[in-house]
Amino acid sequence: MNVSRHHNIRAALFAASAFGALGLAQAAAAQDAAAPAETAAAPQDAETADIVVTGIRASLASATNAKKNAVAFGDSIFAEDIGKLPATNLAETLNRMPGVRLNRDINGEGTQVAIRGLGPSFTRVLLNGSQLQVASDGGTNGGSANREVDLDFFPSELFTRLDLAKSPSPSTLEGGIAGTVNLRNARPFDKEGTHVTVVAQGQYTDANDKLSPRGAIVASHTTDTFGILLGVAGVKTKTRVKGFESVGWTDGNLGTGDAGGNNFSWASVVPNNTGHGLVAGQPVDVVATSGLTRDQLSTALIPRLGRQSLTEGDRSRISALGSIEWRPSDELHFALDGMWAKSKRDYSKVNMNWQVRNSGPGTSAQSTGGMIPIDLSVDDNGVVTSGTFANSSFFLEASLFKQTTEFWNVNPSLTWQPADNLKVDLSANYSKSTFNREQPTWAFQTTPQSGVDVYYDNSGGEYPSITSNLDLNDPDNGSWQWYRQNIQLVKRHTKTTGVHLDVTYGDDMFNVKVGGAYDRAERSIRAYDNSTAYQLSVCGTGCTGATGSIPTSAIAQYLRSSSTAGFIVPDFDALKQATDYASYRDSAPEARGAVTGGATGDMDEKVIGAYFELNGVMDIAGRDLHINTGMRYAHTDQTVVGPSQVGTAIVDITSASKYENFLPSINLTYDVMDNVKLRASASRTMTRPDAGAILPGITFSDPSALTATAGNPNLKPYTSDNYDLGGEIYTGGIGYVGVSLFMKNIQGFTVTTSEQVAFGSLNIPFDSLISTQQNALNDRSLQTGIPVAQLPITVNRPINLRDLKIKGIEATWVQPLDFLVKGLGFSANGTYLKQSSSSGLVATGVSPWSYNLQGFYENGDLSVSLNYVWNDDSIAVNGPQNGINGADLKSDARGQLDLSAGYQLPFFNKALRLTVDVLNITNESIRTTFEYSNAAYSVYYPGRTVLAGIRANF
Repeated sequence: MNVSRHHNIRAALFAASAFGALGLAQAAAAQDAAAPAETAAAPQDAETADIVVTGIRASLASATNAKKNAVAFGDSIFAEDIGKLPATNLAETLNRMPGVRLNRDINGEGTQVAIRGLGPSFTRVLLNGSQLQVASDGGTNGGSANREVDLDFFPSELFTRLDLAKSPSPSTLEGGIAGTVNLRNARPFDKEGTHVTVVAQGQYTDANDKLSPRGAIVASHTTDTFGILLGVAGVKTKTRVKGFESVGWTDGNLGTGDAGGNNFSWASVVPNNTGHGLVAGQPVDVVATSGLTRDQLSTALIPRLGRQSLTEGDRSRISALGSIEWRPSDELHFALDGMWAKSKRDYSKVNMNWQVRNSGPGTSAQSTGGMIPIDLSVDDNGVVTSGTFANSSFFLEASLFKQTTEFWNVNPSLTWQPADNLKVDLSANYSKSTFNREQPTWAFQTTPQSGVDVYYDNSGGEYPSITSNLDLNDPDNGSWQWYRQNIQLVKRHTKTTGVHLDVTYGDDMFNVKVGGAYDRAERSIRAYDNSTAYQLSVCGTGCTGATGSIPTSAIAQYLRSSSTAGFIVPDFDALKQATDYASYRDSAPEARGAVTGGATGDMDEKVIGAYFELNGVMDIAGRDLHINTGMRYAHTDQTVVGPSQVGTAIVDITSASKYENFLPSINLTYDVMDNVKLRASASRTMTRPDAGAILPGITFSDPSALTATAGNPNLKPYTSDNYDLGGEIYTGGIGYVGVSLFMKNIQGFTVTTSEQVAFGSLNIPFDSLISTQQNALNDRSLQTGIPVAQLPITVNRPINLRDLKIKGIEATWVQPLDFLVKGLGFSANGTYLKQSSSSGLVATGVSPWSYNLQGFYENGDLSVSLNYVWNDDSIAVNGPQNGINGADLKSDARGQLDLSAGYQLPFFNKALRLTVDVLNITNESIRTTFEYSNAAYSVYYPGRTVLAGIRANF
């Protein structure tokens, strides 16, 4: 290269770097003066560090070599052979990368990814470089607002490349402060010629002792200029998950001025049939019977609904992929990718609830008269460790979950290079997704004041032992009456459209990229509820059982003993037929809130973006400095429609907003030595608030009438100034040691806070509530002497924090151990995060420490990989919870050990490979707690899973 041109390149790159840094500073200064717009760190371009997976060592070698040539911060996983990405879905595959944390469903399967401490809604997920939305709602328990993408929806067998970008480049789509994941489906020219890949496995999970099928077939064919690929993958798994749930912890109400009042109170007079030498109708001193002081009893914590839980049923998923490539010349390439997928969850869930919530004197048919605590023990935190609770009550809550999600996506693209120094990329996308959730519930209660005792032991184990003098697995014990019935449905729709144009001028030493994009995302979440009419039909006014279709005397014939659950379960089919369930389901009117507690409404976002980007290499002190820098502009038009209660009617309220932002970024890599790289990055990114958080109106779907959820359409998008510094030392072969330090200064970060407000201030007419909520409010009013309109209700409302700072460090070490044993080695990465804010509130789901260890052996036809992923404990939901000040919900630390092994059979030209995968070898549970380690909020036992089968390549 001549000196003059080299000088010009250097000057241009210095100017670009200065401009990028100036733009970042100007953007920071203008933050309070202009409404922010969204950006997302997108996958790196050709500079991305790739992992080519043919064998374990080959993948690590490719990762090491490609990392050496990378400019921006990020990681990738490639599969050279179709159907060979590791793990069972794309979420599990991404979990192998540093700084990635999984959200898991109750069955243990990864669903969504969180990057560098920020939740899944801060991660932008793309499909072939285009926006991606799926209408699913986060798993079995649901509730997400659709900025998140459930990656368990996508089978790894149909994808060949995953990119994770942690620092943005200007030419990629905006939208994720945490980072951007780009999913790239298989294409015919990934491997030229004619190929057929077949994957067939059986899946066994010891939690249900069942065998389930899974498999895939992918076929491709190419000529010199044309290629076609067709693939289909499917799985049907049997699910059975046992667990414990509490729906929070609470203390009792001993009167005004005490710490209690959380929707249950101790008995003031002895109820009927209490026993223990107590006389019905006489005043009772619960402080004396408890054996505690008054202050101790006032703050004694027990589960609101301590319950054993059983979820079982089928989960199925089928996905189909079609991809066509046409390459009429070296300069012109066309591609058309289409994908269809359908997922179903058909579950039943039964809970046997110890009824602490709503217990106490009341006016409803379900009122218990209040429990009497006997001989309690508490620890230093006020958590009850043992005791007897006389005059207790149980209720069976039995629900069906029928969820169906469908997804369609079409993605045409064109690449044209009319000259060596000019390249044009044009792509478009269209996707559509639907989600339907049908969830009826039937609940049965033990007869109030029938002498039921609870024997409570919380002195050890992962959750409390709650046993009774009543046989809860006997449907004929004469104790069961109606409690409530619900018919609740949720329907979601998403649609995305977009077109992107990119033009690159220059060569590898210096090039300029400019481009523009238009993207539109439409989301709708609507709920339907016919519980009031259905309950009146089933069990009559007040659920007395006198006038409904199933009287109390006939309930026993619809209940069954269950050795699996350990308590009675209903005959769901008989109940639906006897109560004309289908007609009430089909005529359900629209409701304000979804059964999962999420907000409902519609959102339409239109984003117009443009960018310029400079890439080049310049010489400093005889060494190369690689630069990627530029600016992205994004303009957003957002319209939000949400149902809200106005008087006695539900009406749609519309709010609209427009905002724009300039988003500069710069990535630098300097070759200090041939084997030493230094990297630096500075950028501004932006993420919009969750769709559910900005939907207007208040939802009040809590059957206990304790909690409401309010939207906040005035939430502003949040921006982040990001700084990364790191580098690697390459030790030869596949070995290297890398370290990255990063900091994110986030403004306007959104968290959910809780506040106590009077019921009357919610603008929700009492008559519009379901009967269970009306009874709960009336009972609380009677217990406390407070009028219904003045009863305190906990309202969860999102707010913008003034600031949030996340600092972290990532380290990676890849090391072959051939000097010990040929083919032996390990790969390790770890992440440390620290967050702070002036408000004291923090981002949820942030594990301070996490690491991923992989030991491998690969020699000849045998390969074995042992992988351990560990995440520290984290705050799941900021306090206060249930009116208990300082109480956070916390996710326990969890590690998962997985084994993957394969053996290439010596016949059929080595076309067949036996595979065995064992997941969750140590049988780890998934556990959250209510502030204290011995106050279990929820515990699920997904069990161990073994997948065995064969992979054939022809």
